[in-house]
Amino acid sequence: MVALLIVPITLVAIYFLLFVAFDSAQLASLILLVVPFAAVGGVLALPLAGLDLSVSALVGFMALFGIAMLNGVILVGRVRELRAGGAALDQAIRAGALSRVRPVVMTATMAALGLLPMAVSREVGAETSRPFAVVIIGGLFTATLVTLLIVPLAYRWFDEPARPPANEA
Repeated sequence: MVALLIVPITLVAIYFLLFVAFDSAQLASLILLVVPFAAVGGVLALPLAGLDLSVSALVGFMALFGIAMLNGVILVGRVRELRAGGAALDQAIRAGALSRVRPVVMTATMAALGLLPMAVSREVGAETSRPFAVVIIGGLFTATLVTLLIVPLAYRWFDEPARPPANEA
């Protein structure tokens, strides 16, 4: 019951921080678009591993959302950087996505490999650590695919028109 209150409050707080960081409601929304896809991967991974939704799995979802959004920030930040440098929208999206494949994949891979021993463990205490790790690993799979494929495709719909330079007096 507490999760029904905490998760929405956390997502609203993250949206606000993204809005402040990018000065754009659209780009904050684009980055948050990854969250439902990450959740799908985590939810699908639990029954595949023979696990049920638990408190530790819910904590895993919160960690997963953080990693997924970080990867979105890395990609969107690079595209914005290229746009600010004068690149055309399509060129900036393509170059930004291609230049961020390695950081995004490495972040997800290292997190997943680091959690793999927890995910496969059958030792004492594994009943709490396994759901945490399985949710993150499963969710990172879908979140990484969405970050690298869907976010660049959707970026053009979320991009704001270039602002004219301010007149200096």
